Amino acid sequence: MLLLALDTATPAVTAALHDGTSVVAAHSQVDARRHGELLLPAVDRVLTEAGLRLDAVTGVVVGVGPGPYTGLRVGLMTADTFGLALGVPVYGLCTLDGLAYAAGGEAGIEGPFVVATDARRKEVYWARYADSRTRLTEPAVDRPGELDIGGLPAVGAGALLYPDTFPDAREPEHVSAASLASLAAERLAAGEELEAPRPLYLRRPDAQVPKNYKVVTPK
Repeated sequence: MLLLALDTATPAVTAALHDGTSVVAAHSQVDARRHGELLLPAVDRVLTEAGLRLDAVTGVVVGVGPGPYTGLRVGLMTADTFGLALGVPVYGLCTLDGLAYAAGGEAGIEGPFVVATDARRKEVYWARYADSRTRLTEPAVDRPGELDIGGLPAVGAGALLYPDTFPDAREPEHVSAASLASLAAERLAAGEELEAPRPLYLRRPDAQVPKNYKVVTPK
């Protein structure tokens, strides 16, 4: 097994390789405006670091969000393209689940907690977790002031942005493809079925088609 994992649902552009036992290479760069520019170089970097070619990949894992429309589609379309070109399966994973998985290691959280990422517009994408592998609620998008998390620990950029709602906010701030790859490898080894690689937007894109077009007639 050699999984290539990607995620562009947060400001982190992140890629990793997992051989079924451990992460063999990983790279992340935080830049919310350059997902399309940075993702392929990140993939090339992890392949070079691992001393492998792209055709060695046996499966692709991609974060499905929730996340902003434009950034999220970069990772999903790239994953789909790799899957078609290589003839390998493409697996989707909730980006919040990847952060939750990392929370069990980096943040050392064992009990219930919350994951919250920045949804912009003074909102957060969030979900509750029983532990680093078990999500209790469906991902949602809400204003922080409308949430009552009961003082639970929280990870993610959304939690760090709103300390009044998330008083026990911790790292990691953004998801890493290494965590997504590790979680996917664990679930696949257990015979679990992963999600389809389809975007989890939770709200309409910012860009809208104008409702009234100006009529232009030839002179």
